[in-house]
Amino acid sequence: MVRGFDIFIENLSKIEGHTDLDVKVRDGKVQEVKLKISENKRFYTQGVRGKNCMSIHQLVSRICGTCSIAHMTACVDCVEHMFDVVPSDQTKLLRNLTMDGLMIRDHALHLYFFALPDLLGKDSVLDFEGKAQQELIKKAFVVKSAGNELDKWIAGRSVHATYPQVGYYSTLPDKAKAGEMVRQLKAARQNALEFVDIFHKCQFNFSHKTQFIALVNPGYNFIGGEICTSNSTCIPEENFWDHLHRVVIPYSQATGFEFEGRDYMVGALARMNLNRENLMPETRRDAAEYLNAFPSENIFHNNLAQAIEILHCIDHAIASLESFDPKPEPKPEVKVKAASGVGVIEAPRGTLYYKMKVDGAGKILDADLVIPTAQNQVNMEDDIKLLVEQNLDKGKDAVQYEIEKLIRAYDPCMSCATHFLRINWL
Repeated sequence: MVRGFDIFIENLSKIEGHTDLDVKVRDGKVQEVKLKISENKRFYTQGVRGKNCMSIHQLVSRICGTCSIAHMTACVDCVEHMFDVVPSDQTKLLRNLTMDGLMIRDHALHLYFFALPDLLGKDSVLDFEGKAQQELIKKAFVVKSAGNELDKWIAGRSVHATYPQVGYYSTLPDKAKAGEMVRQLKAARQNALEFVDIFHKCQFNFSHKTQFIALVNPGYNFIGGEICTSNSTCIPEENFWDHLHRVVIPYSQATGFEFEGRDYMVGALARMNLNRENLMPETRRDAAEYLNAFPSENIFHNNLAQAIEILHCIDHAIASLESFDPKPEPKPEVKVKAASGVGVIEAPRGTLYYKMKVDGAGKILDADLVIPTAQNQVNMEDDIKLLVEQNLDKGKDAVQYEIEKLIRAYDPCMSCATHFLRINWL
C-alpha cells in the first residue's frame, strides 16, 4: 500500500472560474483534503446593490452561462414574493416549460459529453470509435438540441433568455410552432430513454451516508413547493436561511454551507430520492425498472437521476404542448415598496436560493445568493477523503481517475473539464 503522498491539482477547468484540490496522505491515512473553489471574484452580491430590482434578473443571469435561466428564474421568483405578485397559470406554465428546456440541455451536456466517456473507457467523446459509439454522439445532440429549441421558442433564447419578466412573459411563443416542437421532443424521447438504460447499467459505486435536500411538489416541477430533507423534515422555502449555517473555508473563495449543523447534498439525486413519486406518469411507466434504484446513497446515481429527469422534462413538455394555446394577458400591476423576500428553485445542480431586500423605490439594499456547488462543497470534501482512503492500494493512476469520476458525478461547475487532474506524488 502507498503509505504517503501529496496530491496537488491546480487550475481545474470550470464553466466559471477555477478550482484546485490538495490531498495529503500520511501513514496510509488521508490527513487533509482541501477543495479550493477559486472562482474569479465577480462581486455580484455587491454589484446588484443600488440596481432596480425589476430588471436585475437580466444581470444575474450572467452569473453563469449554462445556468443563466436558473439564476434569472430564481431572481424573478424572489422579486414576485417581495411584492406579492402572483403570476397567472399561463405564466407559470411558460416558466415550467422554460425550466424543462434548461434541464434537458444542461443535463445532456454533462451526461452525454462529460460523464459518458467514463462509462465507455474513453478520454472524451472525440475518442469514440465504431458506428455504435458515433451514433450515441448523434443521439446526444438530438436530445440537447430539443432542450435548446424549447427554450428559444418559449423564452426567446436558450442562454440569457429575453422573454421572462416579473409576473409575465414579454412575448408569447408562436402557437403554430407547437406541433413541430412536439415532434422534435418525441424524437428526442427515445434517445433519452436509451441513455437512461446506459447510465442504469453503470457499475460505478460510491456510497456515503448524508442528508439530501430538495424542493418537493406534486408535479416534480423545479419551481415551488416545500424544501424537504431525507430526515423527513419539510420547511417553507422562505425559512431556508434559518436552517443554513455558513462554513468559512479559508482556502476557498466560496462559502460552504451546512444544514442544521450537518453537511448535505443537493441536486438530481436529492430530487429523485425525495420526489420521484411525482414524476410524469409516462416517465414512471417507462422508467419503472430504473426508478427501483432510488432512494440511493450512491453518488454516481446522480447521473442516473439526471438521465431520468431529462425524460421527465420531455414528457412534461409534450403533455403541456398538446393542449398549448397561449393568449395575450394584461401585464400584472406591481406595487413597488420597501420589502424583503426569497426565491427558491431547483437549478440543474441543486437548490438555488435568492434573498433580497429593497427600499421604497425598488433599489436593492442587500442580496444573498446560495449556489448549489457551494452547498455541496463540504460533502464533496468528505467524499474525496473517503474515496482516497478506499483506493490507496490501487496506485496513483487509479486514485486520479476515481477522484475525477466522483467530482464529475456531482456535476459541479468544474465538471466541464473531461480530464482535469494534475497530480504530483511526493
